[in-house]
Amino acid sequence: MSKYFEDFQIGERFRTAAKTVTEGAITIMVALGGFTIPLFNDEEYAKRTPFGTRIAPGRLTLFLMGGLEEQLGIYDETVIALVGLDKVRFRAPLRVGDTIRVEFEVIDLKETSKPDRGLVVHRSRCINQKGEVLVECEATHLMQRRPRDQ
Repeated sequence: MSKYFEDFQIGERFRTAAKTVTEGAITIMVALGGFTIPLFNDEEYAKRTPFGTRIAPGRLTLFLMGGLEEQLGIYDETVIALVGLDKVRFRAPLRVGDTIRVEFEVIDLKETSKPDRGLVVHRSRCINQKGEVLVECEATHLMQRRPRDQ
């Protein structure tokens, strides 16, 4: 169910469903994104790296995080725009077969100069099946305010 700006509370927490990331998904996104470094494309090269295997680009993890968050349905009809990603930190790689989920907490609610919208800031963490944090970031969404007649 979509949430309006007023429906969010600082300290409110959300947890997404989990998703297992397949080799096919990573391969498609690497190709679509135009990533060319051997770490993402060449298993023999990647075996000689500290990772021991190919990994997904960090930006792919951010992309998947966004999809998992949207599946909660809280943005469906009330989000206007994602206006920023801040304090992005890549803590561990996303690997083929990882099952990830996102946990996030609302950390700020900001009024805007327009009375029909507000900014919701949340801290997100992408976590794999081992409990390892892969990515942390802060995201800011511009959200509709509840119409006055509701």
